[in-house]
Amino acid sequence: MSAFREFVSGAGLLGRGLGLVLSSPRLLLIGLVPALISGILYTIALVMLIRYLPDLAALVTWFADDWAEWVRGLMRVLGGLTVLGSGVLLSVLTFTAVTLLIGDPFYEKISELVEDRFGGVPEAVDISFGESLRRSLVDSLKLIGISILVGIPLFLLGLIPVIGQTAIPVLAAAVGGWLLALELTGVPFQRRGRRLRHRRVVLATRKPLTLGFGVAVFLTFLIPLGAVFLMPAAIAGATLLARKALGRPIEITNTAPL
Repeated sequence: MSAFREFVSGAGLLGRGLGLVLSSPRLLLIGLVPALISGILYTIALVMLIRYLPDLAALVTWFADDWAEWVRGLMRVLGGLTVLGSGVLLSVLTFTAVTLLIGDPFYEKISELVEDRFGGVPEAVDISFGESLRRSLVDSLKLIGISILVGIPLFLLGLIPVIGQTAIPVLAAAVGGWLLALELTGVPFQRRGRRLRHRRVVLATRKPLTLGFGVAVFLTFLIPLGAVFLMPAAIAGATLLARKALGRPIEITNTAPL
């Protein structure tokens, strides 16, 4: 029950982040600009995937070419669903990393304003913009690489009838949620001079909390345009997650408008 409460508490951090963003049009506007740019790029990619989905479905189910027509048709449908699901999974996992790269200064500002609302960061490390961008690029590329490596076996497992359409989506949500939590907490951890390896260790000490937040973000990002409009809330919630995982208070100390 304790783990379940932690999971629910983690999911609630996304709601708290959404509340902070909705209370400040400034935060919402700052966060939407890079998310909209990424959203347009990923929408084009998704349209192209759907356009060629029948061909891709036939390609991944080549082994069924000589099977009975109805069995081959069924396998084509399952293959198409798997390809589409894998594409959506990879888009959700990589969208955040790409958007964070595009909007690094925007999301840094959102995270900073949220931190100030909850007491600031006494241990903050002064990092130049160039160095911050370099670190973000390196960490994002690592996470994108991990996402692709994870996506490939999930794609192959998704080809298995029944299991691929039931258990694998649940596993994908858990893995995807963990990776999203790692990506989104990059800004607050970097403000403290901590890199990807550090936040992986810290977040691992609060796995239910981290998974609760990450899975909530993952599921909302699956909603059409959800990743675009909820990205600012996800950044704000991730900032709260980082504070909680690091043992910092998440009680409001500064009531000035964000």
